[in-house]
Amino acid sequence: MKIAIPYQNGQVFPHFGHAPQFKFYTIESGMILHTEVVETAGSGHSAVTAFLMRGGVDTLICGSIGAGAQTAVAGANIRLYAGVSGDADKAVLALLAGKLVHDPTAVHCGHHDGEHHCGGHHCH
Repeated sequence: MKIAIPYQNGQVFPHFGHAPQFKFYTIESGMILHTEVVETAGSGHSAVTAFLMRGGVDTLICGSIGAGAQTAVAGANIRLYAGVSGDADKAVLALLAGKLVHDPTAVHCGHHDGEHHCGGHHCH
């Protein structure tokens, strides 16, 4: 299993499509074998989803994620756990322990018209 988390300063970055980095976790037999922080190769859900696919990711843990990004992630056969905040490493441990659940209310960050706040940051 390979897990990706939009990442900044040890925390889950609040908005999937604008994350400056992702942290990748390689999992085997329920244990973290390797972690790597990687700069994103662009922004927007299409570029980020392609970046995750190239990295061999099969599971995504994130904060807010728009409907278009959710569709792109599902189309790439990547399992999604949205609505997560806080420490990235703890989120992975919660997933491995079977305690992390998907929050469907976190997938409605539609911000292509006008300005607003989503996921704790200002979008425009």
